[in-house]
Amino acid sequence: MKTQLVMLLLAGLVCSCNTTPHYKTFEEYPVYEGSDLELTYSQQSSKFRVWAPTADQVKILLYDNGYEGGAYQTIDMDRAEQGTWTLKVNENLKGKFYTFQIKIGEKWMEETPGIWVKATGVNGKRAAIIDFEETNPTGWDNDRRPAQTNFTDIMLYEVHVRDFSMSSNSGMKNKGKFLAFTEHGTKNTAGEITGIDHLKELGVTHVHLLPSFDFASIDETKLYEKKYNWGYDPLNYNVPEGSYSTNPKDPVVRIREFKQMVQSFHQSGIRVIMDVVYNHTSMGKGSHLDLLAPGYFYRQNADSTWSNASGCGNETASERGMMRKLMVESVVYWATEYHVDGFRFDLMGIHDIVTMNEIRKALDRIDPTIFIYGEGWTAGASPLAEEKRAVKKNAKKLNNVAVFSDDIRDALKGSWMHAQIPGFVSGIDSLEESVKFGVVGATQHSQVDYAKLLYSKVPYVNNPTQIINYVSCHDDMCLVDKLRESRPANATDDELIRFNKLAQTVVYTSQGVPFIYAGEEMYRNKKGIHNTYQSPDSINQIDWNFKTTHKDIFDYYKGLISLRKAHGAFRIPTQEMVQQHLKFLNMLVPNVVGFTLTDHVNGDSWKDILVIYNGNRNAVRVNIPSGEWNVVCHDGQINMNGISMVTDTTFTVAPSSASIMYVK
Repeated sequence: MKTQLVMLLLAGLVCSCNTTPHYKTFEEYPVYEGSDLELTYSQQSSKFRVWAPTADQVKILLYDNGYEGGAYQTIDMDRAEQGTWTLKVNENLKGKFYTFQIKIGEKWMEETPGIWVKATGVNGKRAAIIDFEETNPTGWDNDRRPAQTNFTDIMLYEVHVRDFSMSSNSGMKNKGKFLAFTEHGTKNTAGEITGIDHLKELGVTHVHLLPSFDFASIDETKLYEKKYNWGYDPLNYNVPEGSYSTNPKDPVVRIREFKQMVQSFHQSGIRVIMDVVYNHTSMGKGSHLDLLAPGYFYRQNADSTWSNASGCGNETASERGMMRKLMVESVVYWATEYHVDGFRFDLMGIHDIVTMNEIRKALDRIDPTIFIYGEGWTAGASPLAEEKRAVKKNAKKLNNVAVFSDDIRDALKGSWMHAQIPGFVSGIDSLEESVKFGVVGATQHSQVDYAKLLYSKVPYVNNPTQIINYVSCHDDMCLVDKLRESRPANATDDELIRFNKLAQTVVYTSQGVPFIYAGEEMYRNKKGIHNTYQSPDSINQIDWNFKTTHKDIFDYYKGLISLRKAHGAFRIPTQEMVQQHLKFLNMLVPNVVGFTLTDHVNGDSWKDILVIYNGNRNAVRVNIPSGEWNVVCHDGQINMNGISMVTDTTFTVAPSSASIMYVK
């Protein structure tokens, strides 16, 4: 019996309440298998459980206030199984706040609201005890995700919560808040539709919100200072950002208003993607993760220094059991409690492949149409072996997890690193193969010469469902600024608009998932600034009057989205179907790419479709297959009812533009 008890102690299945375990490596730390970490609340009691395997002592401090005053009670917790500590308080603690504090040796660490915390007071320093039923808006139980068939049906729109509504001409009252996305009937100065009605008019299917969990850089008690940040500095992973709520001091308000925003999107037929940043925390030593298990949640180099693949001073260790558990349970929580429809993983290459596939598996149990994608790279070296990383080159090992295509991005607009270097749409030749690689959605195709690609030299995804096609995002220069900075000699402003339209035409007619940065449809610029994560609203806010001054561009983008929605040929879900039905034409002219989509592919109502991209700054005459072609896109205009009929086998494509036509 004594031997059996020793074995159970070693396995972490029972605890020795008088001894502190000692582990030689982080890999030996126990993994708690239960689902009750942090707080289980009822009117009768509050049960607390925290994972702190190396602690000698743990206590809970109870507060009346979320940010001021001292604790009114301090209670010791009991050591429990698998590295956890527990406490049950038999009274109704609703409305109170708490922190955990652990002692290692003779040192008491700083207080923390915990790692699994789901409600906090202002600035996320103290956990809040609330009744989550009170956070649900009216009708929340009937909230449903808008219909979706394939991931390739998705059209992504990336937006920062504050940027969307801050402009004085936005027409929105709840400026910089989640609730701005619930306002209907808003207009700009000239009476053009703005806000969520604009997104519905544009036709996007998914809105990707830049980080909206609780981040560290904004002081929620001083919102009058109008500080700005993108939010890639995580503080509490499972709590909405307080500065985006109308009352950061009330822990219920931020939760309810986030849910109201999601509900509003769903009622408008739009799904919601959360930008998640599990790869690092706002600080390393002293973070909420580090205060409960020092060092465990982060990777270290061989010399014991902290690794920094995030470029932010630390990187998390997703391969360790409790970090993996945190990530899996966190996305499941957002998908269930908040009805979030997908997740964009910041610097996903820092995470390991096993963890990303575990996340996919967990979300599939909820709803397999929940979309997962991320940046398939790191920002620096990592001790995690490259073959284990969720990077672009390993995308075939990821199950229904998509990656961004920097190949099509830089082929179209030019180098992200060198602002002056232009791309295909600005008249630079020798980029045709990289454009073709984008057209086939980074899959295997016999007509693509992979040796001539910008970055990748092999196809790296299994199907087009795994690739995100885009030309700009919040990072680096937005599309308008990049095209201006890299404009060829003597290029006019009208030409820049042509370059812009051509770039997005390639994105929306390529196989994969198209992605645009908010405001691109209105010719948004950020005054030439590359990374605006700390720039003021005057740089970052969307100027909604641009919708009036650049109505032609908005109409063109709207037309592209309508075209893609109406025609499954541009939304092929499998590599095999692309190989069978997409054929490139020998255009015999440099800097021109042409292809056909044949035989009603993917159930398309059009029998055959012909697409031609002319990256030259002059018109070109090309040979096309014989047939009675109905032109629906030409010279920067889209008309689904038809622009002209072509029966000749030669055709002239306008400068820096695309032509699209079909036969019935």
